[in-house]
Parts: sequence; C-alpha cells; structure tokens
Amino acid sequence: MFTPIERKRYARQIIMPEMGLKGQEKLCAGKVVVVGAGGLGCPILQYLVAAGIGEIGVIDDDTVDLTNLHRQILYSADDVGKNKAITAVEKLSVLNPFVNLTAYPDRLSAENAADLLHGYDLVIDGSDNFETRYLVNDFCVKLNKPFVFGSILRFEGQVSVFNYQGGPTYRCLFPDAEEGNNCAEAGVMGVLPGIIGTYMANEAIKVLAGIGEPLSGKLLVINTLSNSQSVFEFSRSFAPAPSKSGKAAANQPAEASTREMSLDEYEALQEADPGQVLLVDVREYYEFEADNFGGENIPLSEIPESIETFPSGKKVVFYCNSGKRSLQAAKLLAQSGYEGQSFWAQHW
Repeated sequence: MFTPIERKRYARQIIMPEMGLKGQEKLCAGKVVVVGAGGLGCPILQYLVAAGIGEIGVIDDDTVDLTNLHRQILYSADDVGKNKAITAVEKLSVLNPFVNLTAYPDRLSAENAADLLHGYDLVIDGSDNFETRYLVNDFCVKLNKPFVFGSILRFEGQVSVFNYQGGPTYRCLFPDAEEGNNCAEAGVMGVLPGIIGTYMANEAIKVLAGIGEPLSGKLLVINTLSNSQSVFEFSRSFAPAPSKSGKAAANQPAEASTREMSLDEYEALQEADPGQVLLVDVREYYEFEADNFGGENIPLSEIPESIETFPSGKKVVFYCNSGKRSLQAAKLLAQSGYEGQSFWAQHW
C-alpha cells in the first residue's frame, strides 16, 4: 500500500491505464543495479529514482573528473575527485527518500560480480568498455537475470535488452570482444548520454512493470547528427539482418556465407576486373583519414542504413584493422539478401 504522499508523487504514472496501481507496485518492489554512474548512469539513475524503483544499487569505482561535467549532469564542479557511486547515492537520496539506495564504490570484476549482482532483479549496464559489457552479460546469463544495454560514441547510441525471458544475449549480437574507441578517445556529444540513458531507463521500467514491448532481440540505433533511428532484429543464433523496413529478413541462415580476403587476392581481382570489386573501409572517419587503402569509408554503425546503396552483383570487400568490424559488416550484408558476394579483410 502507498502512503498518500507516495500516491501523489507517482500520480502521473499511476493514472495511465498501462501502468496503474499494479504497475507502480511492481516498480516499488523492483530491485535494480546500475553498473557505472557516468554519462549513461546519471540519467538512468535520476529517472529510475524519480519513478520509484524500490531498491537501486550503484556500482562504480571511478571518481568525478572535470572532463565528465559536460555530460554527467548529476555532478558539479564541487564533486571533482569524489567517488561517483557514493556521490550519486547522496544526491539521489534527496531526489526521492522512498527509494533504498546502495553505493558500491568498487570496480565490477569476475571475483565480485556474482555477489554484487545476485540480489537484484534487473541489471543495467552503463559502462564504457567492452570488458565490463561481456562480464555483465556472462554473469547475467549465469544468474538468469535480464539486463538493459546501452552504448554511446560521438553522435551515436545503441540500446537493447538482453537475456530477457529466454531472449538473445549480448554475445548473440557481438560474439567476440569488439575493438574500437571509448568516449575519452573519440569524444561524445554531451546530450547523447541523456538521450540514450533515458531510453535505457524506459526499457528498465517496461521490464519491471511488465508493460509494452522491451527491446529484447532488437537493437535500437540512434544517430543524433542525422536524426536517424533504426531497429535491427536478431536472434540467439545469428547477427542482426536489416531489411528495408528496418527489421530482420525472415528465414535467414544461422551463418552468413562470407570469407576473409587477402591483399594478394584483392589486388588480383582489381587487376582482372576492377569494376566488380567494391572496397569499403568500415573504420571511423578519423581512422580512415589517418591511414587508408582507398575505397569508400562507411563506418560499421552506418552499414545497415547503407546496404541498399550498394550496387548489386559486386564483390564487396569490407576492411578494418583487426577484422572484427569488417567481419560483422560482411555478415550483415550477406544476411540482408544482397545479390553479390561479401568478404572481409584485416590489416593489409
């Protein structure tokens, strides 16, 4: 039962038929742990606390830095040097005294993950590195807990829900450790964490309240520079296969037919019939500008929306330094039903 103050506090949520008193009761009984109290963690925590989630844990061993303040809006200049988890809990306690908040000023690791995550219903990953994302995924699978995922870089963000009611996991979408830069290396637009973090909080509320359609088996990609949004479907067995509608093509094979191409083979094809080969560098623009082998530059994040522009019948060769991004691009193209061949290459 809610007190009169609580009913008034959450009145605008309770009044919605999709939520109602039952939905709000589920939120107030919910237990959520947020990994990372940085750019994504700040808006996630603020909105979940405001929504009345019953118990929230905050895991972060980092301290507030001056470079954080343009996007981590929970903190001020006076907080520089302080632990983020502890500082966040102090500020959030003022926002809503009805929420039970716990700070864990620790770095999530293989040694402490089970202890830190096991007491919560839902895990939200607001980290900024691939190592932690895979760690969160693997322990959520082990502990049978769903988790909300989000990532940001420069002007683009991604959101999904993994391990939800038997749905796909993070490794179903990204089987191997990815390569790439973080925000400290490539930069990030200050408002982007707010946009993506709010989407993540919305997914968490839907999962806890049992309303709507969570992004399970779906990857939402938002580009704030072009104001474009795409949703790509994926399963437990293969990578996302976008189509013109933004949804996966049906009845695609579990593994797309694609293979690696060597520099010697590429040069031989170019010499024999240059018009039949299309080289696409899937690294970021700044990487391409610094060092490239020519061809077109389409970052991996833009490949799904660019597939329809590829001329049919070509041999498309995707390139990156390690082969990880190029392999993913090649699979996306092959699974889209492209009338041609796709290859991937690394470090020529």
